[in-house]
Amino acid sequence: MSSKFTSSRRTLLLASAAAVPIVAMPLGQPKAEGLEGVELQRYKPVFFSPAEWAFVMAACDRFIPAEGRGPGALETNVPVFIDQQLGEGLGNDIYLQGPHKTDAPATLGFQLPYAPQDTYRIGIKLAQQACQKQFSKPFEQLSEKDKDAFLTALQKNTVDFAAMGEPTLKASQFFGQFLGDTKNGYLADPKYGGNKDMKAWVAIGFPGARAAYTEWVDQHNRKYPLGPVSLSGKRA
Repeated sequence: MSSKFTSSRRTLLLASAAAVPIVAMPLGQPKAEGLEGVELQRYKPVFFSPAEWAFVMAACDRFIPAEGRGPGALETNVPVFIDQQLGEGLGNDIYLQGPHKTDAPATLGFQLPYAPQDTYRIGIKLAQQACQKQFSKPFEQLSEKDKDAFLTALQKNTVDFAAMGEPTLKASQFFGQFLGDTKNGYLADPKYGGNKDMKAWVAIGFPGARAAYTEWVDQHNRKYPLGPVSLSGKRA
């Protein structure tokens, strides 16, 4: 992620996608039966409250907006993926007992006493408080310009969670967790709730879970002629 948060972020997502183990990406093991056919507007969250869901929907829409070369996060049901992962135990294998050195360099790994669920609960609550203070309205009611500016403030820790009574979690850590999960949902297999109809795979030319395409590995600068296949066997 660049230091500046702009609406032209899709270039970065598409350019970096080839380096991600897309099919195996989800960290939890959600009960994913039937999620491939979910309609976002009819989906009932299993983890987020209605107020939290409104924030998640609005933020995902700005992380990967519906403009440009590929589909947006809402077109691909990214919020469904995040909700399912959190609801089904994402991060259950994280060691949360101390000591935690919150100022340690990133190379030392995870240093928070919070599971991802806690990060979202705390982060959304404080983000909305900051929005109310700055704009007198919740995040989902801001203009696109103000939404992008506020997300940038989270990313750069301009929104000071410590000053709001949270001494451990930084705004940038909440932002990083949220953005990372958004990318995962955008590129994961549809059985996990995101990447609806394999639209993201179609956009980047990823073949998905095809049984074999080894004959194409060494054929450089040629477009792969077949569409992607999901783990369930569906074809795009």
